[in-house]
Amino acid sequence: MASSCLRKRFLCAFIFVFCGFLGLITSPAEAAIKKYQFDVQVKKVSRLCHSKPIVTVNGGFPGPTIYVQEGDRLQINVTNHAQYNMSIHWHGLKQYRNGWADGPTYVTQCPIQTGSSYTYVFNVTGQRGTLWWHAHILWLRATVYGAIVIMPKQGTSFPFPQPYRETEILLGEWWNVDVETFVNKATRLGLPPNSSDAHTINGKPGPLFPCSEKHTFAMEVEQGKTYLLRIINAALNDELFFGIAGQNLIVVEVDAVYTKPFTTQAILIALGQTTNVLVKANQAPGRYFPVDNKTATAILQYRGVLNTILPSLPQLPNPNDTSFALSYNKKLRSLNTPNFPANVPLKVDRKLFYTIGFGKESCPSCINGTRFVASLNNISFEMPHVGLLQAHYFNLKGVFKTDFPDRPSTPFNYTGAPLTANLGTSTGTRLSKIAFNLTVELVLQDTNLLTVESHPFHLHGYNFFVVGTGIGNFDPAKDPAKYNLVDPVERNTVGVPTCGWTAIRFRADNPGVWFMHCHLEFHTGWGLKMAFVVEDGPGSDLSVLPPPKDLPPC
Repeated sequence: MASSCLRKRFLCAFIFVFCGFLGLITSPAEAAIKKYQFDVQVKKVSRLCHSKPIVTVNGGFPGPTIYVQEGDRLQINVTNHAQYNMSIHWHGLKQYRNGWADGPTYVTQCPIQTGSSYTYVFNVTGQRGTLWWHAHILWLRATVYGAIVIMPKQGTSFPFPQPYRETEILLGEWWNVDVETFVNKATRLGLPPNSSDAHTINGKPGPLFPCSEKHTFAMEVEQGKTYLLRIINAALNDELFFGIAGQNLIVVEVDAVYTKPFTTQAILIALGQTTNVLVKANQAPGRYFPVDNKTATAILQYRGVLNTILPSLPQLPNPNDTSFALSYNKKLRSLNTPNFPANVPLKVDRKLFYTIGFGKESCPSCINGTRFVASLNNISFEMPHVGLLQAHYFNLKGVFKTDFPDRPSTPFNYTGAPLTANLGTSTGTRLSKIAFNLTVELVLQDTNLLTVESHPFHLHGYNFFVVGTGIGNFDPAKDPAKYNLVDPVERNTVGVPTCGWTAIRFRADNPGVWFMHCHLEFHTGWGLKMAFVVEDGPGSDLSVLPPPKDLPPC
């Protein structure tokens, strides 16, 4: 494969010492109202010999884990004490008819201003597993993020062996400089933003970095016991490989949906995705972990082993190992049992084909006189200054148009020789309107406009089935015959391969305005995003709920 079609991935290393900070799986409680208080505040934090103030929730980096049971109702009051406006997105929660609680700024709400509060209220219905929450404004999710653990409802259990203990593993990034400062500078000069200085595991880079002896996540395990790791890629710009030296990982869930179990020595986890794996402590007692120049490490240590023993490093795929990525993703399949069916839409009412492209636009104040833009179907999305959901619900005129095209206006050889031509990229707040309960097939096609990339796309308000993927140009005459319509993996975030395409299907049964965007933060900032308007169904019980009284003002 041509080098232009290789995407660099990064590695996360495990030294691990699983000790008392692992949470025991407890017997489920009655469905209840769970209340949390999130205080957004600035705290000084040191990593890699650098100290700086960062925005946190409740002073933690990462922030607190939300523990809830399927069927519970959550009330999370967010009070903003920081100098930045804020909003929180509950990534992967469907928010049925309740986009007011979804969180993306200027999509479903205006931001929570300094000194103000907003209470997110929503039900956790028909979902169980690992999700996460994060800031959804500016680049603040660099430090404002945390896990969501949804236990099965009372009387049900995991469809895999009960683990002895479990823990959350949040993979993130660290910059030595202030993130908002360098992003603003890069935007002003028309340059890509700086790469991070390190990856982190639960906010800690691990012992391969300077000044990090205290900043290593560790976990102690007992010989013969099985542990459940809830792994979340909360990074901003890097998809990651993850593995543990000497240990097999059994994948049992992705994006809070159970999968057919399979064994692997490493997982690929794109930005925004979650993966649950079982790890059986069946190796010779010792200390184990994962490396490139930014690889985060943690320690998995067998009980009774001395801390002076040097840990082992795992063998992970090369950062540009596309064959591993394709093979790994092909193994991901829905459980598809009577209790956990895969309700794949077999008949499609609406077919969409979106091309992913980069371009440059004039910028007289920028260093090279231009700046980067990114687009879907040659449209670079412009954020409004009023929440799109408010504009839709209250029928406000002039905020957005519903003429987002179903396919690009100019077809071309999408993954052929690198192109620099301007295909007429425009900027606008253009949404795609979908009638309630229609079944939708969306093909996302990477292109070689300026450069190629892999892109993790997240759809708010929905799960979808990944029915097909491939390298090269999507062929509508041949490729659908290869779709998996029996047990495709169900997700909320999917990677579009470099120089390739991905096909997803979903039923538009959740009315409201729902954001879809690349989860690479700098691509989102360049305009690689759009939104769907899903119309109300017949009757008030199939319509968007009224807005809460404390919705932040615009």
